[in-house]
Amino acid sequence: MKNQVFTKRSRINAPVEEVFKWHSMPGALERLSPPWDPIDVIHSKGGINKGAKVVLKMKAGPFPYKWIAEHTDYEENRLFRDMQIKGPFTRWVHTHRFEPDGTDACVLHDEIDFSLPFYPIGNLLAGHTVLNRLKRIFNYRHTITIQDIASHLSSKLEKPMTILITGSSGLIGSALVPFLTTGGHRVIRLIRRSPVSQSDEVFWDPLSGHLNPDDLGIVDAVIHLAGESVAEGRWTEEKKRKIIESRTKSTSLLVNTIGKLEPLPKVLICASAIGYYGNRGNELLTEEAEPGNNFFSKVCIEWEKAAAPAIQDGIRVVFTRFGAVLSPISGVLKKLLLPFKLGLGGKIGSGNQYLSWVGIDDVITVIYQALADNSIEGPLNVVSPNPVTNQAFTRILGKVLSRPTIFSLPETAINLGFGEMGRDAILSSTRVNPKKLLDYGYSFHNQDLEDTLRHVLGY
Repeated sequence: MKNQVFTKRSRINAPVEEVFKWHSMPGALERLSPPWDPIDVIHSKGGINKGAKVVLKMKAGPFPYKWIAEHTDYEENRLFRDMQIKGPFTRWVHTHRFEPDGTDACVLHDEIDFSLPFYPIGNLLAGHTVLNRLKRIFNYRHTITIQDIASHLSSKLEKPMTILITGSSGLIGSALVPFLTTGGHRVIRLIRRSPVSQSDEVFWDPLSGHLNPDDLGIVDAVIHLAGESVAEGRWTEEKKRKIIESRTKSTSLLVNTIGKLEPLPKVLICASAIGYYGNRGNELLTEEAEPGNNFFSKVCIEWEKAAAPAIQDGIRVVFTRFGAVLSPISGVLKKLLLPFKLGLGGKIGSGNQYLSWVGIDDVITVIYQALADNSIEGPLNVVSPNPVTNQAFTRILGKVLSRPTIFSLPETAINLGFGEMGRDAILSSTRVNPKKLLDYGYSFHNQDLEDTLRHVLGY
């Protein structure tokens, strides 16, 4: 057994106490999990203190396995250490060190002492691969740590909030909840199954109209992300009904319920989409643009209309009109990854239709700014300032994955395969500008498409 050592150091513009505390908060492990290699926390107890244990479900390629680790050392504001108890390595000891660098900065130092099974064959076959994988993972982890801590420290919020959220298990919610909890906020999740005992979970059933305000307590803010997927399968009349009702019924129930709370929540952030604007070709669209006239537009119009009564109740309401959220966990990027990795990627239709995209990191920090900034209200385009055509997106994704993009999918195939959904969601051109975000002074983490794809894909 011969050990190998991997190290990663980064300077963070935050006091060592803040950086250490962030790592100790609920959700830190989930925030540090890269989207191309996600983990499932099965059990976690004791935080990062000595004796704490965590059980994770992970994957090596398509093969799942269980990882059990125990924390063996803890010195507040200086280090904590965990050791693999069960997993794929013969030895794995991960030391997290925190070194002050003046009063307002510190150095985060991750060190992993590991050995592979079947030495020396294991080292020869997989040693280089493991080191490269660790480099990708910890580049991502340190980037997220720096970004998240900066966002929390620069927030206008004077104290932690209690935040009610729907759609917490979706693409946005699964990233947003741990971001909020690592910032010290309490998150109450509305769910459609039986709540876990002694957890911040509350049952609701939008279709039957069940949501008991007495179960909620005092809520400072509400984030509504739930809704039937619009990008799955053909839009039959039944599917279209479900898409609209999943949004309007859930939103109406939520708004009516929070309107009975005392005190009222200060803000409601209601998800919407840039599909509001419809297929507009090359026209550059801001929040002042008129809505489109296709089905996707109708969905967004009805969705926002259902939330409007909260405004009359005196609640500040923000309609976050999301563009294509880029993450390999779900959405458009996940759908494209397999064919592109197989070298089968290419433009769709003419390739001239615009894709207004946004990185998942910016989505959650935009929502956070909307929570904190009382001047933000009404529609808010959540997109990068740099929309691209489908042809440009195809070329850049192929470059990131080092794959050719010579194939193309004609419009006739999209129409035959997907019908109205294909025309509204795949072939539609929506060139959107985040004018209000820029006016509010929001600073994007990811403005360049190639940099964003490399970040979320680990390249």
